[in-house]
Amino acid sequence: MDLKDIQNLIKFVAKSGASEVKLETDDVKITIKTGGDDKGETTTYVQQIPVGAPVAQAPVVQQQPVAATPETAAPVAEDSKYITIKSPIIGTLYRKPSPDKPLFVEVGQTISEGDVLCIIEAMKLFNEIESEVSGKIVKILVDDASPVEFDQPLFLVDPS
Repeated sequence: MDLKDIQNLIKFVAKSGASEVKLETDDVKITIKTGGDDKGETTTYVQQIPVGAPVAQAPVVQQQPVAATPETAAPVAEDSKYITIKSPIIGTLYRKPSPDKPLFVEVGQTISEGDVLCIIEAMKLFNEIESEVSGKIVKILVDDASPVEFDQPLFLVDPS
């Protein structure tokens, strides 16, 4: 099961109104819990199990949604002409493939659809994050080797 399948499953469960869904295959164990209509929260746990390894329970992490304040909403209005590239997964973001290599992208650089923008490490797996749009990098919103959350803005791209 790849990242796109997991994201689609999360969206489907959130729209379906189910309160909890568990999916277990040979190598992946997924639990999705929604907080109900009044809260609008969704908690997802994904655990990859190496073939032949004993099954262990993943630690439970609760996250509280962050409400937008006027201070955080104001910069978005001026950047509304830009496309925001967001993190598809939780993990540690790296802006270069290894410590001795150059950065994947820098501010002012023109990118094409499919270009690798960064790597996010999640559970000892390094996932290349590719651009879904073409344009010019206007702003990089996260530092190298910093933790990122699901759906956290990473880059601003000017599509023109």
